[in-house]
Amino acid sequence: MSDIAFLEKVFSELAIDCEKISHPPLHTAVEADRLLLERPGTRLKNLFLRDNYGKRHFLLITSPNKQVDLKVLSKSQGLSRLGFASNERLAKYLAVKPGCVSMLALLNDAENAVQLLVDDAIWQSDLFHCHPFDNTQTWLMQKNDLLKVFEYSNHSVELVSL
Repeated sequence: MSDIAFLEKVFSELAIDCEKISHPPLHTAVEADRLLLERPGTRLKNLFLRDNYGKRHFLLITSPNKQVDLKVLSKSQGLSRLGFASNERLAKYLAVKPGCVSMLALLNDAENAVQLLVDDAIWQSDLFHCHPFDNTQTWLMQKNDLLKVFEYSNHSVELVSL
């Protein structure tokens, strides 16, 4: 699995600085809610998905309180039925453990096998909460800095309506 030192090296190369918050391990948005942490920015739900054939993989970013209808999303994107990818696929494609997924994990996708889908309703924000390959920290990322990360990792943002 990738480590924070790798991420900090990339951030140094890209001249990215962000606020870093340490906390107990958080595996879900519900667990984060229980901590009642007050911090600026947009909290995120990160879903790692695969198509029905397991040939295409997607990282879907949305609001923690939004229910996602994968059947509707599949149809709107012209994809075979979407479902949740296994922990093995998560390790293979994004090199993180369950509960540690964020947009930053795209840095581990050297093969560019994972497509980033972002809920257009949240992309209006300028500051986002991201785990740095580890669910004991949250890094507050500016949208412009995330765009640098995506360019560096050869990924692009595809906005979707959920």
